[in-house]
Amino acid sequence: MKMFLLIGLLFIPAGSVSAAESGAHVECQGRFVNPVTDVCWECIFPISIGSVAVSAGSAPDTSNPASPIQICPMGIFYRIGMAIGYWEPVAMTDVTRSPYCMVNLGGFTIDAGNRIGTGTAGQSDKTAAGAFYHVHWYKYPLMYWINILTSASCKQGGGDMDIGYLSELDPMWNDSSLALILTPEAMLFNNVLAQGACAADAIASAFHKPIDALFWCAGSQGSMYPFTGWTSNEFSPLQSSVLLSERMAYKLHRQGMVMNTIGVDTAVCFEYPSPILPKERWRYQMVNMFPDVAACHPFGRTVMRWEVGHNAPNSRKNFGYLLWRKRNCVF
Repeated sequence: MKMFLLIGLLFIPAGSVSAAESGAHVECQGRFVNPVTDVCWECIFPISIGSVAVSAGSAPDTSNPASPIQICPMGIFYRIGMAIGYWEPVAMTDVTRSPYCMVNLGGFTIDAGNRIGTGTAGQSDKTAAGAFYHVHWYKYPLMYWINILTSASCKQGGGDMDIGYLSELDPMWNDSSLALILTPEAMLFNNVLAQGACAADAIASAFHKPIDALFWCAGSQGSMYPFTGWTSNEFSPLQSSVLLSERMAYKLHRQGMVMNTIGVDTAVCFEYPSPILPKERWRYQMVNMFPDVAACHPFGRTVMRWEVGHNAPNSRKNFGYLLWRKRNCVF
């Protein structure tokens, strides 16, 4: 019997450790996102032509170009079109304590061989009241799939869902000192006065939309800085997961990996880099583990409005969010 056990152990692959023996695998949990039933389709609204809203929505809108007719340069030629504004689902995020746990792809774990960086739960240790999570960013061109708008300039390009960013591969994600390389200005807001000003952003996002001038604030979720997976004083895992999704959006803006469609008085013909996150042009919606199809919420809005029923007592703290971005374009 011992010989058979020895032979069996020798032929077990290194990556096939059972879930009971691997804490990271035990913590991984997820489900595939249904693009029809798990998406809040009302979040596309308001839709505007020029500055006039042709379809109202429950969430606040941003400013739009004044003129409905715009002219865009195309080399030595020009194209004429209508200035369209709407909200587009562009990305999904995993927020998980388990490294390489793909929450929105069914809850499987990528066997990268290195399990260093397992997250921690908030309030589990009196000496460290915070928590640490990993975040994955997916490109999610939902408007391209359903082909509602035929103009290529009015939807995210490419027809494939793709893994755009894994925080496990980023040494800055778990090191606040290294994160200062991207955000040296964070040193200016590490004080009581700067953080106290975030109360105004929390109130504004709770009732309308966030204040872009307070770019270091994440409303009711806390501070945008530093760009790491650490959160302090976690009393709600949903609040922490929303905060880290917002931080990742800011981080990718800063790195030039996510663009913005800006321009109120001029034609919005192209996408532009925006190293400072335009908070008012982003919304979030929970899709994992319990989809919230009733509404989407501006960045910084408190989770108290919708968190009831979305964090089960046996939750392993794996969350997924669909991120919506305002798009202004010339159709």
